[in-house]
Amino acid sequence: MARIAVSAEGTVKAPADTVYRYIADMREHHPRFLPPAFSDFRVESGGVGAGTILRYKLTAGGRTREYRTKIAEPEPGRVLTESDTGSSMVTTTTVSPQGGASLVQISTTWDGAGGIGGLFERMFAPRVLRGIYADELRRLDAYAREHHSA
Repeated sequence: MARIAVSAEGTVKAPADTVYRYIADMREHHPRFLPPAFSDFRVESGGVGAGTILRYKLTAGGRTREYRTKIAEPEPGRVLTESDTGSSMVTTTTVSPQGGASLVQISTTWDGAGGIGGLFERMFAPRVLRGIYADELRRLDAYAREHHSA
């Protein structure tokens, strides 16, 4: 099994504390900037930051998989992790101040499959997931611009 890592980053035109709040609030804000690749997004417990349990489906590369994840905040206000309870997958979102804006990085790692399936996974999954994350970052920027100036 090979470790697979995917990441994307983008600038969000809002202060880092505001952007982090939008990302960490899984009830009010986060679902509003998720790309269509995510479906059936629901909060099982908690709702904001560490301890929140989520369930959702992600469609990537023509395949849909259900995830159940737990949120942690190794650096509250800057780094949020989302760990899948059924696999090795961990997604880390890091928000860094950049003047009056923010640099947001979304990165995911997991243990890839072996054999021919693993070969295809290593070839295609990073590109597909990177596209989904780039879309999410664009949506987050638009959401932050709309809501922060309001």
